Amino acid sequence: MLCSSFSVSRLAISSVCTLIAFLAYTSQYFFLHFEEAPLTKDEVWKINVFATCIWICYYRACSVDPGHIPKGWMPSDRKQLEADQASGRQRWCRRCEAFKPPRAHHCKTCRRCIPKMDHHCPWTSNCVSHFTFPHFIRFLFYAVVGIAYLETLLWERGSIIWASRNMPSYLGPSVAQIGHLFALFVTNSLTLFVLSILLARTLWSLGANTTTIESWEIERHETLLRRARHYGGFLPGPGGINVRIAKQEFPYDIGIWSNIKAGMGGSANVLSWFWPLARTQDRSAGLDYEVNGFEDPSVSWPPPDPDRIPFPSRDQRDQFTYEAAESTGSFEVEAFRKRQAADLIRRRGPAEVERRKPFHSRFDELASDSSEQSSDASDDTDIGEESWKNSEGERLRDFGVDEEAEFYDEEDIPLALLMQQRAQKERQV
Repeated sequence: MLCSSFSVSRLAISSVCTLIAFLAYTSQYFFLHFEEAPLTKDEVWKINVFATCIWICYYRACSVDPGHIPKGWMPSDRKQLEADQASGRQRWCRRCEAFKPPRAHHCKTCRRCIPKMDHHCPWTSNCVSHFTFPHFIRFLFYAVVGIAYLETLLWERGSIIWASRNMPSYLGPSVAQIGHLFALFVTNSLTLFVLSILLARTLWSLGANTTTIESWEIERHETLLRRARHYGGFLPGPGGINVRIAKQEFPYDIGIWSNIKAGMGGSANVLSWFWPLARTQDRSAGLDYEVNGFEDPSVSWPPPDPDRIPFPSRDQRDQFTYEAAESTGSFEVEAFRKRQAADLIRRRGPAEVERRKPFHSRFDELASDSSEQSSDASDDTDIGEESWKNSEGERLRDFGVDEEAEFYDEEDIPLALLMQQRAQKERQV
C-alpha cells in the first residue's frame, strides 16, 4: 500500500514537471519559429525568469520537510490541558502516542503529526504546513503570473492567425504550428483557470490565518450550532452523555497584516514574501500561536464535537445515567424521543432518518451487521458523522487527515496512563 501511494506521488510530480516544461519551453520553440511575430529579447527574458521562479518554488514545496512534533513535547499550560481534556478536545495523538500542539493533525500519508497542517497536497507529494506554506503559495503565485503572461503571448499570436484566416494557406503557419498553438492555448487556459481559483482560495486563507482543515472545522462548528439549537444547546455524545455546543470564535485571526506575516514565515519584509530562495522558518516555531483573545483563555480550538470525544469510562457513564434519571425524568424523555422518531419516519422516510442518525448509533449498527456477514468495512464507507461533508463535499480525509485518529469511540483513558504506556514502549525499544 505504501509503495503504491509512493508511485502515485512520483507520477503526480512527474506530471507537474512535464506540464511546466511543455508550457515554458515548447511555447518558446513555437514563438521562435512563428515568422509573423517572433519572440523579442524582452519576452524571452520574462518567460525564462518566470519559469525559473516556478521551478525553484515547486522544488522547495516538494522537498522542504513539513515538520514534526519534537519528541517528548508537552503543553506548557497544564491548566489548559486539563480544561481541554474535560471538554473532550483531542490533545493526544493515538498514532504517535504523544501530545499534539494546537493546529496540528496526524497526516495519514506522512504518518506523523504535522504542525499547522493545511492539507496533504498530492501534486507536491508533501504536506502544506507551517513550514512549507510560504513555498507553496509562492509556487502558486509565480505559476499564475507566469501562465497569465504566456496567455497574453498566445492570444497575440492567435489573433494574428485569425486576422489572416482568409489568406492563402502557404502564406501563414503550417498545420503543425496551428495544432501546436491550439494545444498550448487549451492547456495554458485550463491550467490558468484552475490555479487562479486555488491561489485565490489560498490567499483568502492567508488573510484570515485559517488552514483548509480549520475552514472545514469552522463550517462543522456552525452545523453543530444549528443542530444544537433544537436540543437546548446540547447534542448527544458517546455513552449517552450530552455535549454542550456553544458559539466559539476562531482564535487565530489576529488581523490581516499580522495574519499575512504569520503565514509567510513571521517576516514583515514584503520583498522576502516573493523571493523564491527565502529561508524556511526556524524549526523551533510551529508549536504555539498568537490568539486574538476573543475567547476565554481556558477555551481552545477546535470546539467540542460529539464525534471527536472519546467514549467515557464505565464509572462516568453510570454516574451520568444516575444523575439524568434523577433530574430530567429519563422515562418521559425516552418516550418523547420514540414518538419523535416515529414522526420523522412518517415525514421523511426511513432512508433520510437513517442518514440523520448520530454517528455512534450508526457505527454500532454497522459493526453488528459486519460481524454477522464476516466482512471488513472498507475505508470508503460513508457512515456517521465522521463522513460529514462541508458545502463543497469534502471530508477531513480529503485533506490527508487520518480520520480514525480524529473520530473514535474508545474509552477515555487518563493522560497519565497514556504517557506511562508510551514510556514503557520507549524503554522496551
